[in-house]
Amino acid sequence: MKATRPSLKDFSRDALRADFKERGFPAYRADQVLSWIYAQGVESVAEMNNLPTSLRTHLEEEWDTSSLSRRRVEVSQDGTQKFLLETRDGAAIEAVLIPEERRNTLCVSTQVGCPLACSFCATGALGFTRNLTTGEIMDQVIRAREVLSEESAITNIVFMGMGEPLLNLPAVTEAIGLLTDPKTLAMAPRRITVSTAGLVPQIKPLLEIGPINLAVSLHATTDTVRDELVPLNRRFPLDVLLGSLRSEPLLSRKRPVFFEYTLMRGVNDSLEDAARLPELLKGIPSKLNVIPMNAHPDAEYEPPDQATCDAFTQTAYRAGLRVTLRRNRGADIDAACGQLAARDKTALSSVIS
Repeated sequence: MKATRPSLKDFSRDALRADFKERGFPAYRADQVLSWIYAQGVESVAEMNNLPTSLRTHLEEEWDTSSLSRRRVEVSQDGTQKFLLETRDGAAIEAVLIPEERRNTLCVSTQVGCPLACSFCATGALGFTRNLTTGEIMDQVIRAREVLSEESAITNIVFMGMGEPLLNLPAVTEAIGLLTDPKTLAMAPRRITVSTAGLVPQIKPLLEIGPINLAVSLHATTDTVRDELVPLNRRFPLDVLLGSLRSEPLLSRKRPVFFEYTLMRGVNDSLEDAARLPELLKGIPSKLNVIPMNAHPDAEYEPPDQATCDAFTQTAYRAGLRVTLRRNRGADIDAACGQLAARDKTALSSVIS
C-alpha cells in the first residue's frame, strides 16, 4: 500500500523528531504531537492547542492522524471483544480485546492475511495481501482503547492476531518502541509478547529489541506432523528451530519461550506426543501453553474432548514441564486463536455507535 499522506503513527519518537527538524519545526514539537495522540488520546489536530498555528496547518494539510477506522465490535459471552477494522486502502483486519480480572490483553494483527498457510488456521486460508504499517498496528491499540472506561487500560499486548509478526519485523519493532516509550504509552516490555511460527533468522533480532516475551507456535512433536500443520517447518524443521532456541543466550528461566501447542483430535493429541515434549524442549527455558483447537469453517481438524486435553496436559506436567491448559476465549464470535479471518465484508458498511 502506498498512502497518499504519511501517518503520524508510522513514526517512532526519534524518527518524527528528525522529520520535523527537516521540515523546519523544532524537534520537541514531535514530542508534543505524540503526547497528544498516545498519552491524551487526541487525534484532532485542531485540539492540539499547545502547537503553533503554522504547525497545526501543516499537519492538517500534509499528515494523517489515523490509519484505521472501526467498523464493528462483537462481544462474546465471556466478555471478549473482537474489532473489525478497515485500513485506508479498504482492507479488513481484526484485533481482539480479552478482559480479565487484573488485566486487559489486546491481541493485534501484523499482516492482512498470512502467507504461512498453517492448515488449522483461518487466517492462513485467506492468503496474503500485505504487511501492516506501524501506524496500522498502533491504531489497533488506539481503537481498542476507545471502548474502555476511564478506569480501565490495555495492560498487555500480544502480537498473535492475523499474520506472522517476524515477516513484518521493521514495523513490529517500531510499534514496540512506541508501546514502551515512556512519553507515549509507557508499557513495560515484559507485558508484550510476540508470536512466531518459527522464522528462525528473525528470532534473535526480535529478542534484541528488548526484554519482551517470545511465543513459538509448536503444535507438533514430529517433523512429519508439523510439516502438514505448519508448512514453514519444511524450511526450519524442529531440530533447527529448537536448536536455535537452545543456544540463544538472551533466553533464561526469567525470560522463557512460551510454546503454543494447539491440540487437534487424532493428529497431535496422543499421550505419546505429550511424552515426547520434555526431550524436545530439553535445555530451553520454556513454558508450554496447551490450547484445544478452536473450530472454524475452513478447518479440516476438530478439537479433542476435555478428557484428552486433561490427560495430555497432565502427562506433560508430570514429565517436568511448566504447562498450562488454556481456556478458550471468544470462540462464539470467532475471536479465539486460529479463528481470525475478517470474513464478514458487509460489516465494513456498518456504523459503530
